[in-house]
Amino acid sequence: MTMRPDEADRLWAALGDPMRIRLLDLLLERGEATASTLAAALPITRQGVSKHLAVLERDGLVKLHRSGREVRYAVREERLDHARAALARTAARWDKRLTTIKQMAEQAAKSGVSASTTSTKQQGKNAARQRARER
Repeated sequence: MTMRPDEADRLWAALGDPMRIRLLDLLLERGEATASTLAAALPITRQGVSKHLAVLERDGLVKLHRSGREVRYAVREERLDHARAALARTAARWDKRLTTIKQMAEQAAKSGVSASTTSTKQQGKNAARQRARER
């Protein structure tokens, strides 16, 4: 499943914070927990934990359920799987790009031309070919 660009941006922003990653790790270990329980295991306040959990919930990474006055949080593993798949696709695109750069450098070295003096026009052609292959 491919995410919309705005959805992907929010997901990466949510996952870009180390404290939110720690919260997800704790929730994965425990299955579910309250903000107070999570705060006891972290160097931030319960209010800080609640703010991070609100971001994770907004972006679909955690779900909550109320039991009386208690709010319990758990990871939405299917959404985390979507994030993992999106990250794998991004990594694959970068692997292809880096392979292309390596090949260009090797070709330049064989021809005796430094990679930095390869013409901009040639670089543009190579990039266009790479984009066409990725499609």
